[in-house]
Amino acid sequence: MEIKRATLATCASATGLVVAIDVLRAFTTAAFLFQQGVKEIVLVSGVEEAFRLRKNNPDYVLLGEVDGIKVPGFDFGNSPSQIAKHTFHNTQVIQRTTAGTQGVTLATNADIILTASLTNVSATAHYIQERNPPRVTLIQTGFFAKQDWGDEDIACADAIESLLLNQPIDWKNIAQRVRASRSGTHYDGSRSHFPSQDLEMALQIDRFNFAMRVKRKQALNILYCIEI
Repeated sequence: MEIKRATLATCASATGLVVAIDVLRAFTTAAFLFQQGVKEIVLVSGVEEAFRLRKNNPDYVLLGEVDGIKVPGFDFGNSPSQIAKHTFHNTQVIQRTTAGTQGVTLATNADIILTASLTNVSATAHYIQERNPPRVTLIQTGFFAKQDWGDEDIACADAIESLLLNQPIDWKNIAQRVRASRSGTHYDGSRSHFPSQDLEMALQIDRFNFAMRVKRKQALNILYCIEI
């Protein structure tokens, strides 16, 4: 199995099976949404696209952010601790984020798209191993080298790669890297849009035993969970 890495700048060329990784916070939030009873999540790129979908589907819940800040008019920000206080039985959600959902919408040449965070990292690796594809591309959606962003997603990608190659993992080091990342330092309790509880929830490694896969339906990217 060949394992490649990509970013938002390069993922459009990825083929085969790809994994869009966003630890802080898109796919941590998505995982907790499924725990809270959400049926499916429509992943979108733009804010206006999200509002248009909501207009046509008034029962959908709008969730997401721009640069980490909740979008005015959305029901929720991209915060797992915020949505943990609510139930979403059989609900459909529209999610827009600055990094994670972009990785999905940009990966237009992929055959299979999974989404992952540390909360479902082993389940994601197991799903991939069962299919044993010739190539896997790990999209580190938060990685922007010139701005020193994204080591939390690189750490998660490192963990997935080690799991796929049956190599040992220092999970304590993985968690430390997430905490020390530029994104991780935003969750020190001093910023209301970045509650410290979100970081602790993102670090609940293997909290969930399900993979999250995208299906394309009528030009939409719809995320659902698959129990492992």
